[in-house]
Amino acid sequence: MQTNTTSREAVLWKNWLEDRDEQAANKLIQQYMHLVSFHVERISSHLPTSVNKDDVQSFGLIGLFDAIKKFEPSRELKFDTYASFRIRGAIMDGLRKEDWIPRSLRDKIKKVEKITQELEQLYQRKPKIEEISKSAGLEIKETEVIIRDSLFSNILSMEEKPAEGKSELKEGIGYSVPDKSAVLPEEQLVSEELKKDLAEGIKALNENEKLVISLFYHDELTLTEIGKVLGLTTSRISQIHKRSIVKLRDSLRKIQAYQ
Repeated sequence: MQTNTTSREAVLWKNWLEDRDEQAANKLIQQYMHLVSFHVERISSHLPTSVNKDDVQSFGLIGLFDAIKKFEPSRELKFDTYASFRIRGAIMDGLRKEDWIPRSLRDKIKKVEKITQELEQLYQRKPKIEEISKSAGLEIKETEVIIRDSLFSNILSMEEKPAEGKSELKEGIGYSVPDKSAVLPEEQLVSEELKKDLAEGIKALNENEKLVISLFYHDELTLTEIGKVLGLTTSRISQIHKRSIVKLRDSLRKIQAYQ
């Protein structure tokens, strides 16, 4: 068992692993519920408003219970790490299986993407959010949400499971880790260029945007925790995060396409 496991947890694990004690399993779920909350908060910040957060929570709970059922202490893997893969994977699986984006929103996403491409060709540069909004006949805030939702849609498509029979790894989204030890020179070069593009994009953000991106993706704080650090409301942090993602959209799309 993990060296940092308390004696109480050790007893719960013993009762569950040896006797399949359901009461012990329920207590373990309560013990590790914070992992579900963490991933629900992180993933929900990227989701369209049409997605019910309670559903995301339910998917996460399924992942946690699945992790408890299949955990093998003999593999010397820290449960928190193992459960995180399972929880995130279960959430992404659940989201992918449902059509969370309404047809009306999909039409707006296609419209905004088409206008963005046309403006890029016209101005020979990345169009500003105000220019996209004006051409689309939309409010700036609505355009920001549409762009964010389009990124969410792309991520779900990118993370779909491999086709049946094409891989022995059937753990679901977020679980399988492909072997990338043999990286081709040209792939390494493209990867480095993409990282540079993203780094340059981050440099162009204002100080608050840089802080939010750093605290969220590097330090892995939730939006609420970032708000406490910066003395701002969660709603305000969410707005800053959305605007940052909009500004970084081209770099993020390139990286998603390359992956």
